[in-house]
Amino acid sequence: MAAAACVFLAPRILAQEREIRVAAAADLKFAMTELAQQFEGQTHDKVSVTYGSSGNFFSQIQNGAPFDLFFSADIEYPKKLEAAGFAEPGTLYEYAVGKIVIWAPYQTPTDLKNQGWNALLSLAVQRIAIANPDHAPYGRAAVAAMQKAGVYEQARFRLVYGENIAQAAQFVQSGNAQIGIIAKSLALSPAMKDGEIWEIPADMYSPIEQGAIVLKSAKNKQGAQKFLDFLKSESGRRVLEKYGFALPNMPKANSAVPSRP
Repeated sequence: MAAAACVFLAPRILAQEREIRVAAAADLKFAMTELAQQFEGQTHDKVSVTYGSSGNFFSQIQNGAPFDLFFSADIEYPKKLEAAGFAEPGTLYEYAVGKIVIWAPYQTPTDLKNQGWNALLSLAVQRIAIANPDHAPYGRAAVAAMQKAGVYEQARFRLVYGENIAQAAQFVQSGNAQIGIIAKSLALSPAMKDGEIWEIPADMYSPIEQGAIVLKSAKNKQGAQKFLDFLKSESGRRVLEKYGFALPNMPKANSAVPSRP
């Protein structure tokens, strides 16, 4: 019976060891899905992704959350984790720079192309969705941009906050808000195709520099590093560009991840 139990459990244990557990900022939802599919097709390793706000993940990781990799929408969070000894040395990597846009479904009677910021002040807009600026980098960028544009004081009473940027996008998509300031990476996804986009000039908010680290507590450090290397490859970078991310001028891997035999 013991031998039979070992035979039964061995594949499960092996699968768990090969699983790569990723904590990812919500702006990566669609890009990360594509990245994981490509990676899994090459290596047959399983990538399990949990999405949320970078600030919440930062707190969870300090309290022992069981992740192998952390992809943050604010590079300061992985930098702080590295300084506190939570990161595998030498793994910190700035993988992208995020962008914000104003997005509205076509049924919202606004003309984003011509109105720009003034669309937020339209009488047809009762609620404006953004990510919670207390722990979401995209929320902080949205507030900073509105302040610089001079519309924040008029718009702030209409703001509704998503726990993360994906939830803010859902608010607009579902009709719970008429317009939103969301990540460009979400606005370009197939799920958001039935809407209008106005890109907010990048000089109106601090760069949304995004960083990743392999965690020191990772159970699958080899797999985590392999997935991070894949992100640096030409294939990985093409996916990030597809979803509107700017790519920092940093060293990248020479090739994609080799397949498992």
